[in-house]
Amino acid sequence: MVGDASSRLRLHDLSLAQAKRTVLEQVDGRFRDGAITALIGANGAGKSTLIQGIMGLLPPLAGKVECAVPKERRAWLPQQLALDLTFPMSVEELVMTGSWPSHGALKGYCKNHYRKGREVMSRLGISHLAHRPLGELSGGQRQRALIGRTLMQEAELLLLDEPFANVDAETVGVIMKVLREMADAGATIIVVLHDMEQLSRLADEVMVLGGGHARWTTVEEVAGGRADRVTPLSLGIPGVQAC
Repeated sequence: MVGDASSRLRLHDLSLAQAKRTVLEQVDGRFRDGAITALIGANGAGKSTLIQGIMGLLPPLAGKVECAVPKERRAWLPQQLALDLTFPMSVEELVMTGSWPSHGALKGYCKNHYRKGREVMSRLGISHLAHRPLGELSGGQRQRALIGRTLMQEAELLLLDEPFANVDAETVGVIMKVLREMADAGATIIVVLHDMEQLSRLADEVMVLGGGHARWTTVEEVAGGRADRVTPLSLGIPGVQAC
């Protein structure tokens, strides 16, 4: 977190609970515009809870989330396990739903929508899958389609929960490239990660959750580049030690 950086997303002493159990307390700080922040911590540390709080799906016990990004430009990419593969929808149809927040779900698409959808699928290398049902896709193909929906939405705030789980290496590279392009264009991106190499390649900043609290650190500290100057944390994540 850079103190004087431009930020449209700020947390003010935020406390959140799940099923009447306090999960996070007094989380404070800002997410820098145009940066990718990695959200890390052991299972149960509150990563998904924080994402739900930021998206307004979970009311705070105390404090607040201050977000200046318009609601139609906020996107959340949950874990693939949350995707209903039995729903009869094609890749193109999924991508096109990205226009719903600004255009409306009940209106038809115009030529510009279809043109933009084709451009998005081409950018992600899934044009040949346009009419393929979601249930017939590999994990990597589905994840590209989900990212395509956020591109169609022109998301300015994007939260991703373990986006690289169960996807192929090529898809990881494609998604990382797209996320970097989005950040370079000014988007605020928060991504839950468990893989040290992916964090080192992708993140600009890091928020560590543990013990009900959050603290900010740097990619260099997490990667061990300054291990002689910091105290290691036990995060319960393979390969993550020096924070």
